Amino acid sequence: MKAQKVGKMAIFSVGAVLFSAHAGGGFATGNQANTYYVGIGWTGIVSAIIAMLLLILTMREAMVMYNQRNLTSAKELFENLYHPFDKLEILFEIFFNIMVLMAVAAAISGAASALQQYFGFNYYACVVAVGIVVLCLTIFGTNVVRMASTYMGMAILVTAIVIYGMGIIKGQNIGAILANDFSVNGFMNMPKAILNAFTYAGFQCVTLPTIVACGAILPDRKSCSKAMWISFVMNAVALVLSVLMLISWKSVYGETTLPTLTSLNAMNANWMVVVYGICLLLCLISTAVTTTFGFVARFENIRVLKNVENPVKKRIIVSAFIIIVSMTISIAGLTNIIKYGYGYCGYLAIAIIIVPFLTVGVYKNYHTKSVEVKEGAEVYENN
Repeated sequence: MKAQKVGKMAIFSVGAVLFSAHAGGGFATGNQANTYYVGIGWTGIVSAIIAMLLLILTMREAMVMYNQRNLTSAKELFENLYHPFDKLEILFEIFFNIMVLMAVAAAISGAASALQQYFGFNYYACVVAVGIVVLCLTIFGTNVVRMASTYMGMAILVTAIVIYGMGIIKGQNIGAILANDFSVNGFMNMPKAILNAFTYAGFQCVTLPTIVACGAILPDRKSCSKAMWISFVMNAVALVLSVLMLISWKSVYGETTLPTLTSLNAMNANWMVVVYGICLLLCLISTAVTTTFGFVARFENIRVLKNVENPVKKRIIVSAFIIIVSMTISIAGLTNIIKYGYGYCGYLAIAIIIVPFLTVGVYKNYHTKSVEVKEGAEVYENN
């Protein structure tokens, strides 16, 4: 008996989850694309596409393994991937926890940079102010933020796509810029482009636990593939558009922390500057709050806090610790966090997530067979 089929909307929704996870506030600032792709010219376009291909292929194998083996957590997933060296799953835990701290730090830094650029406030004062807001919302307003985060994410995405379209049209001739770069550099930057693709896909793997959980509704390899190819098109188009826009405005924004905002200011679209600024600020704060809350849920019951009976106090203690650490990291600035923090996490992820899933994971997934059917879902075991 075959596994139950799922509808097209369910497949699309799983692909859209990865798209939303990728195209958040950090993506919309333009800093990630500028750091990893713009500086390497035309090969940055190739690098962006390879990165999205690596990401969706990795996520596909993770979902297939998760669903075939009826797993219930990322811990079990990595134990199965690394088996018989099950204990190596701690490597993913280390990567995930460090990456979450970096994500919160990047969100706080991005929000502080936006406030500085819009209002001229001191950056460090903005870091403290944003950290306090995030702490308060984590303790008292998480439900409101979680309900609004999806809408804010979609708003920043739509706004960013409009900006990319405007920027490509109003910017320097992108075709001429790419042609000139090819004539000068040729394929010289291709090795770096490939490394950047792996690195970018690597740190994006922090979303893997969310993706495999959402993808649990997909019963077979075919539906997992469909969902990820849909996500590939969405992610690759958005990322390539952002890279093209930023390349055409590189001479304008230079080394600024928020290249998309700086480019937008140069377009003289004042109404869009206001809309983008509001969406970006809310999205970054939302990301910081929801990420911090998830971190709190993982650590509020550790032994160190066993004598703290009040759950609100536990949440305050853990939240404060995480936010203080993240604020300290954010002092380094958004560009350094993305370049070094995300970068080193990306290198780690290449070794412990991407390469294992695209080698050992593929082998294990394609040497697994169905042995019985329970309530319409297939149960699998290794050959």
